[in-house]
Amino acid sequence: MQKDKKKLLKKIKWQLFLLGKIKIPMLGYTGLKLIEINDTTVKAQIKLKRKTKNHLNSMYFGALAVGADVAAGIHAFYFANVYEKKVSFAFKGMSCEFIKRAESDCMFISEDGKKVEDAILKSIETGDRVNTTTEVKAYDKENELVATFEMIVSVKCK
Repeated sequence: MQKDKKKLLKKIKWQLFLLGKIKIPMLGYTGLKLIEINDTTVKAQIKLKRKTKNHLNSMYFGALAVGADVAAGIHAFYFANVYEKKVSFAFKGMSCEFIKRAESDCMFISEDGKKVEDAILKSIETGDRVNTTTEVKAYDKENELVATFEMIVSVKCK
């Protein structure tokens, strides 16, 4: 079982890399790295560097949005692999709150994998598009909360 999880993590990382190279270049541009993914949790990191900084030497809003995007949405690909289904995935909405400037590398964490899994299972059952809301929290290197995101994830399984 542990070997299967490692193999799945490697496959998801590869899919994310290809997505960043072919379909969504912003993923590759920010250098986002998937640290962990399991049934409940996603951890993704973006380093603070020239490409991700704003004029205040903190992480640019767009880079923060990319981190939230992946942390909220990569579970759709994860469960598509688990259930061996093709998934059509998009975001319907986003709201965010910036608590403090992100002046270091940021870790984006979502613990709403169960919500995404439930949406995918419902879509498999009904054949309809299903929306669910997930929360993402961004932390700096000192493990201080810098931002929270509420993302509306929309999935349809084929």
